[in-house]
Amino acid sequence: MQIILASTSRYRREIVSRLGLAIDAIAPICDETPLPGESALATARRLARTKAESLIPAHPAALIIGSDQVALLDGTQIGKPRSLEHGVEMLTWMGGRCVVFHSALALVNSASGRVQTCEGISRVTLRPISERQAREYLRREPDALNCAGAAKSEGLGGALIERIESDDPNALIGVPLYGLVGLLQNEGVEIL
Repeated sequence: MQIILASTSRYRREIVSRLGLAIDAIAPICDETPLPGESALATARRLARTKAESLIPAHPAALIIGSDQVALLDGTQIGKPRSLEHGVEMLTWMGGRCVVFHSALALVNSASGRVQTCEGISRVTLRPISERQAREYLRREPDALNCAGAAKSEGLGGALIERIESDDPNALIGVPLYGLVGLLQNEGVEIL
């Protein structure tokens, strides 16, 4: 059965490809706007499922992986920045504080209609970040503007982080890989 990653994120593709499976990455159709009153985890869960289900019509016999991540600080959901200036603002606001990243994954069997889900929660304590540091980081890591909170743990982003607490380090990058393995095994996909 074809396995599809409903994402254009090269980071998510890299994580899933570690499993050694043939996977196609296809852009999902999804409005990522949080609903009023929706918790960060509920938003991540809904968007992960919506992304996967958006590809069902074009792929009626596939396993489709949808994933989404929402960051939370002071009860406020933090999405991707709208601009460089917004990214600088986000980073300086988050600096010196603990941000909780909610990563959700949905595996949809488009042939049977079965939907399985899993989540990963990562608590990231950032170092204090000055405006100058935020600008320099985003100048050197422009891909971070495509990430929740304008921050990523890979590459230079490691310099922003003081500590990470997570049951699955892959979840912080956007895919709860440990959970995905179990979901795929439930669908009869042999990893090893």
